[in-house]
Amino acid sequence: MLEGKITKRLVYHLGGYDPVSPQCTHRRFARELQRFETTWSVAATASEAVVEDDLTSWRVMTSGPNWGVETDFRLLRWDDVIAAEARRPMWSRLPCALRAFLDFTVSGTLWGYLRSNWRYAGFFLYPFVILSLFVAFAWGVEALAAKAAGSLLVGIGVGIAAFLLLMRWPARWLFLPLLFDDWIFSREYIRRHNAVLDARLERVARGLVASAKEQQADEILIIGHSLGAVLAVDLLDQALRIDPDLGKSCPPIAFASVGSSLLKIGLHRKAKRFREAVKRVASATQIFWVEYQALTDVMNFYKTNPVAEMGLDVAGRPIVRIERIRRMVHAPRYRRMRRNFFKVHCQFVSGNDQRAAYDYFMLLCGPLSVERQVRYADGAMSAIGSDGGLPEMAADVSPIATLAMEKSF
Repeated sequence: MLEGKITKRLVYHLGGYDPVSPQCTHRRFARELQRFETTWSVAATASEAVVEDDLTSWRVMTSGPNWGVETDFRLLRWDDVIAAEARRPMWSRLPCALRAFLDFTVSGTLWGYLRSNWRYAGFFLYPFVILSLFVAFAWGVEALAAKAAGSLLVGIGVGIAAFLLLMRWPARWLFLPLLFDDWIFSREYIRRHNAVLDARLERVARGLVASAKEQQADEILIIGHSLGAVLAVDLLDQALRIDPDLGKSCPPIAFASVGSSLLKIGLHRKAKRFREAVKRVASATQIFWVEYQALTDVMNFYKTNPVAEMGLDVAGRPIVRIERIRRMVHAPRYRRMRRNFFKVHCQFVSGNDQRAAYDYFMLLCGPLSVERQVRYADGAMSAIGSDGGLPEMAADVSPIATLAMEKSF
């Protein structure tokens, strides 16, 4: 049997701050899975979703000419937490958002973003710059209306109306409410104020430990996207507290942080608890950890080692892979999506149009272990034939390629 070949995989997926229902996520997964089929010349099907309080799960069956993989996919639910935040009225949201802005600025976190990756600093500033432009526009309308009507009160009323209209429609087109909620949540998460999510992560961590002890999978993958990578660290930290030997015996455990926001939280000086969690996960060398980053994704920290940037004394963790979004999708599609930061960011959890070193579904549903895919310089491309088959020559990997993947930034 080919070393690293997988027939059964258990996946825990922790998504980012995305206000979509489990049913919508399942439909999107099934749609993107079809793209995976075409790109890699394989067969793939997903079962119906089973929605529970903590997790939404479904089964994925994938196969090539000489291999087959059954994936037990478990999606951590926190859509209800996000939905509760979204119901907050704007008059309540704005003060909280401004408090978050001041917190991340005065604490020096913004400077940390500028030092580590200026693009992420731009992402942080974006909603507040737009808000400032709205205020300036409404102020200008107020001045014009007051002059035209000869009444300051009329001007103030028109200016307020203009601001409210801007916050009603253009703000939503520009994702301002979602981004405000994201930063409000992040500030509160640093202070561990979300009891619902904390309790849920603990329950799921206990389930993860139990599943590892059952040894019914060839591999367990925890994958965290965007802010979900932060939750994934907390999940693994709690699992390691329950069982410090987690991952030391079969099945092997891999952790993939993709397009992650680890430094979004980790660079805040008050995030001591989170940095301790990162250090425990990084120190658990029996858990294979890879971090995937891309230049064109402004919502991740490109070309950084999150553990080193947090000042943690754990060398060689994680393995950092730099990938290019343009290599994952056809050129016409890339030209359409490149200015939509959310679409670019979500390509980390979408199907690829063409074979690339990083492929979300290959990590989840492919026949090679996550570590084996990571240690190939070109991912699974040299291991999967044009017909979707798995040649035996894929057993060897170049030591040079392996060393290249382990360099630090």
